[in-house]
Amino acid sequence: MATLGLVLFGIMFLVVFVARTVVQKRRTGDTGIRAGVLGASFGSIEWVAGWLLVVALLAGVAAPVAEMTGLDPWFTSRWVRWIGAAIAVAGIGLTFLSQLSMGDEWRIGVDTSEETGLVTAGAFALIRNPIFGCMIVAGVGLAVLVPNLISAAGLILLVIAIELQVRFVEEPHLRRLHGDNYGAYSSRVGRLFPGVGRD
Repeated sequence: MATLGLVLFGIMFLVVFVARTVVQKRRTGDTGIRAGVLGASFGSIEWVAGWLLVVALLAGVAAPVAEMTGLDPWFTSRWVRWIGAAIAVAGIGLTFLSQLSMGDEWRIGVDTSEETGLVTAGAFALIRNPIFGCMIVAGVGLAVLVPNLISAAGLILLVIAIELQVRFVEEPHLRRLHGDNYGAYSSRVGRLFPGVGRD
């Protein structure tokens, strides 16, 4: 099962980061990638969130490799682990669909000098941050598929990174940019999951 976990993590990375960047570049001539970790001020919330995400992604590789090299999983039930695989596949697919529903406004990172539109249709009609919410779903699936201390730590770091990025970087930027429109949107649509975290 660890091999499947490594394969699914690789697919997730390729789909969520590489494929979507290629789509954006072909559609707009711009990759959609903004400074992120490398351009963030040392010690800033964006910098902390970015590095936590990097460590969480490294854990996504380390957890199955550790199991392959002898780390015992917390449980061995194959059917539970297959459920984890199904959750991971669903999370990966929904993440990519959420990215596509963002259209030309899709970005990785925030450029505070850039004006982007407020996307409220498609997946964004149900969740303000469906990409991040679906990434958490994929992370849960991978942690169930490869159940060990490393995958659990990676999942915790992923959730913390996403919460920091959403609450302290992206949402404040969108509030400044879109004012009352964003306020009305956030009051009726949940932050990471439908109905949860409305402002």
